[in-house]
Amino acid sequence: MVVGVGASRGCPPIELEALVDASLDAAGVAAAEVMVLASVDVKGDEPAVLALAAARRWSLRFFAPAALGAVAVPTPSPVVARHVGTPSVAEASALLAAGVGAELVLAKQRSRHATCAIARGARR
Repeated sequence: MVVGVGASRGCPPIELEALVDASLDAAGVAAAEVMVLASVDVKGDEPAVLALAAARRWSLRFFAPAALGAVAVPTPSPVVARHVGTPSVAEASALLAAGVGAELVLAKQRSRHATCAIARGARR
C-alpha cells in the first residue's frame, strides 16, 4: 500500500498526520500495511511530509511534476497544475509509487493544507 500526499508549504505536521489517519480509516487500511509515502519532488524538504514518514517508518518516494502529469487520475486540479506543474500530486504519486497495475483504494481527500490518496500495488 502507498499513501500519496500533497501539502501546502508550511502545512502543520499534525494536520497532515490527521488527514492520513482519517484516510487510512476511511479506506479500511492499517498503517502497518503502508510501505511508502509518496509526493511531488518539490515536497522533498517539506517538514510535515518528512516527519510523517519518519514517525511511521515509511519509505519516501518523490516524483517530478512531468511524471505525475502523465498519470490519469479521477480528480485532477487546475489549481494544483498552476502551482506545482501537475494536475495531481496525491493520487498520481500514490499510483506511480505503487507500480504498474496499481489502483486507487481511496481517491483524493482534502484538509485545509493537504491532500491524501491511497493506492494498492497490482495483486500477484
